[in-house]
Amino acid sequence: MSGMQDVRTTGIPVMDPSAVEPRRPGSPLWRATVALTKAELRNFFRNKMQLTFVLLFPILLLVVFASLFSGSVKVGDETVPLKQLMMAGIIAAGVMSTGFQGVAIDIVLERDKGMIRRLATAPMPRAAYFIAKIVRVLVTTFVEVAILLSISVFAYHLPLPGTGARWLTFGWVILLGTFACTLMGMAWAGVIPSGPAATPMTTPIFLVLQFISGVFITLSDTPKWMLFVGELFPLKWMAQGLRSVFLPDVMKYGEPRHSWELATGAIVMGAWVVFGTFVTWRTFKWRGPKVI
Repeated sequence: MSGMQDVRTTGIPVMDPSAVEPRRPGSPLWRATVALTKAELRNFFRNKMQLTFVLLFPILLLVVFASLFSGSVKVGDETVPLKQLMMAGIIAAGVMSTGFQGVAIDIVLERDKGMIRRLATAPMPRAAYFIAKIVRVLVTTFVEVAILLSISVFAYHLPLPGTGARWLTFGWVILLGTFACTLMGMAWAGVIPSGPAATPMTTPIFLVLQFISGVFITLSDTPKWMLFVGELFPLKWMAQGLRSVFLPDVMKYGEPRHSWELATGAIVMGAWVVFGTFVTWRTFKWRGPKVI
């Protein structure tokens, strides 16, 4: 009989597990990644604190600063409202919020709760944990950018990219910046000793980088040493890359080196992907408090 062992062999009919639970398609890595990604997204959108500080905070910044700041910036024959100049930077800050800040705090809290320890002992490829985190960040970044861009365009008249080349630049800057900030967050999580220290050790870095990366103030007014520090991190290059997408090309002369420096930005963000991956691989802690 199908699904039963021969009674003449054992004397007792035993169900064949393969007949009852057919093997699901896909590799173990794929199945584990899909399951963890679903859990990541469900937990993120149910967590009011994450929604407030990771997703909604950049939106609040955009509305507040766009409402407070008036005036314009003139370069050559082009005049651009100051609030539009700032919007490109705030969109970049939104990407860093979902990537760096959200991931670093999330991993440390999961480590403290013992969730990572449990996953480490589960029969699944460990790579699934990191892939699920990256996919969750990609989805939430898409939501973040879509909201920020919609508000900027419809409420504050930010012009959309006018050419296919600019849309292409918009796409790769957002995508590469997301990967860079996410791997930066994973690497930073290995430095944070405990859950209570996660927010104090992460949020100030994010806030300081916004001020030295050209999010709120023009980089031409930034001291050289601050400019140098800002250039070491992805946020400055994301903000500058997005300004090249939304602003007239002549506005590049308002940048410190009178150029958008897209190639340099791609190199720095790519370097963070490589560096963040290496540091995460070397320092990630699968241990944490034992959960009984």
